[in-house]
Amino acid sequence: RPHIVFVLADDFGYNDIGYHAREHCSQMYTPFLDSLAAKGVKLENYYVQPICSPTRGQLLTGRYQIHTGLAHGIIKAAQPYGLPLDNILLSQQLRKCGYKTNMVGKWHLGFFREEYLPWNRGFQNFFGFLNGGVNHYTRYHCEPKKTRRFCGYDMIDSRHGPINSTYGEYSTNLFVRKAKEMIDRHNKAKPMFLYLSLQAVHGPLQVPNQYLKRFKHIKDRNRKIYAGMVYAMDRGIRQLVKHLKRVRMWKDTIFIFSTDNGGQTTRGGNNWPLRGKKGTLWEGGIRAVGFVHGKPLQLNGPMVNHELLHVSDWYPTIMSATQCPLMVGTQNVDGYDQWDTIRKNKISKRTEILHNIDPLHKKLTIGSEYREGFDVSVRAAIRSGGWKLLTGYTGMNAWVVPPECKVTNITDGQVTDDFYTYPNSTTNIRLFKISEDPYERRELSQQYPEVVNLLLARLKEYNTSSLPVSYPRNDKKADPQLHGGFWLPWRGVGKKYKKKLQRKAHRHRNVNK
Repeated sequence: RPHIVFVLADDFGYNDIGYHAREHCSQMYTPFLDSLAAKGVKLENYYVQPICSPTRGQLLTGRYQIHTGLAHGIIKAAQPYGLPLDNILLSQQLRKCGYKTNMVGKWHLGFFREEYLPWNRGFQNFFGFLNGGVNHYTRYHCEPKKTRRFCGYDMIDSRHGPINSTYGEYSTNLFVRKAKEMIDRHNKAKPMFLYLSLQAVHGPLQVPNQYLKRFKHIKDRNRKIYAGMVYAMDRGIRQLVKHLKRVRMWKDTIFIFSTDNGGQTTRGGNNWPLRGKKGTLWEGGIRAVGFVHGKPLQLNGPMVNHELLHVSDWYPTIMSATQCPLMVGTQNVDGYDQWDTIRKNKISKRTEILHNIDPLHKKLTIGSEYREGFDVSVRAAIRSGGWKLLTGYTGMNAWVVPPECKVTNITDGQVTDDFYTYPNSTTNIRLFKISEDPYERRELSQQYPEVVNLLLARLKEYNTSSLPVSYPRNDKKADPQLHGGFWLPWRGVGKKYKKKLQRKAHRHRNVNK
């Protein structure tokens, strides 16, 4: 069975990979990622979710977020909930199949109880952080950010407990180093699953100076630092692959690269020429950078794949690629086995994507209104065939030009600095022929009311199968100061276990912040 290495970049924009950047007036530099993609399969019609936790949950469960109760927002540090335990995760499937399962980096799927921790969900080894983001050097995290009520360290090792002995080491370098250590400990006679969930290129905008030299010409400060972070990630992945070659595992490895959502344009990321950004259901929030590389693909040559793919497809696709049987009790999945689509360029089994239905995200632009039995003031989006429908408040609706570039080819819009935008819409319904208009410039709901009604009926059908949304209030008992200064599980934790964690935290603590 092949080794599986899945690298998930964080907040990496559509226009931030070199092979897109060169076409769209961006000066991001990713030579190694470009070389891997050029010799593998570029996924050019591939979608993820608009924010962190939902994408990670769909990757590991194969289910739409409406079917896990995570349809609204991200899982915040002090919220007492997580990815429901009745889901058998991809890591559990592969472990049962004989894989050694390793994870490094960002978890972000809940940790309020012990049973939600990664090593209790199929990963035999874990090194990383549990929340959505930390300082790239100190591992310090405060939540909620506006009041800074709770602050603590967030770094934990499944073998040693909470640690802060890595103070001062840049996160990308740290996580690549830890991934290499897990590879070194691996028994080469067994297949390996390595999930490297980088914090790069998520904020805060921080990078060692050595990676900035190449980008002195970029005047925008955020974009310049971001470019350095992208380059540091590219170099880190290069080191990882070189190490896999050195230990003679590379030729048996399927390497998958994906971003978790669109770029955050207020923090250096860019999705041009797509509309929108991270956190929106416009294409700029959900259309992803992705590619697959590896000898087990048995390619006749490099390919550019334009078939419709979604992050939920990785679950059944990886199970197919590894020829692992599903465990008894496996949940019904929304993903499709796309193994032959990826390696043989066969037609995708997927014709539709539910981008999301978020009943808690309602901003009434013209008042609540039901159409075809669906409340169109609810934030939702669906793609079916060549069509895409959005309802409710869509968030930032601009096209953001890379700061290092000036473009003037958007028509019918308004230009303000580096933003091309339309006035706020007076409707809760927007329809696009996305197969012909991937930049979402021509709204067609008035011209095609029958298509609108069809897609609203599909949203209604999906909505009937959705679980109640989980989004509890912050719990004061999550305060790291009650747990040795670290973000750790705080509910259902026995006194012995709590003292054990606190002893480990003290042993591995560094006095610096």
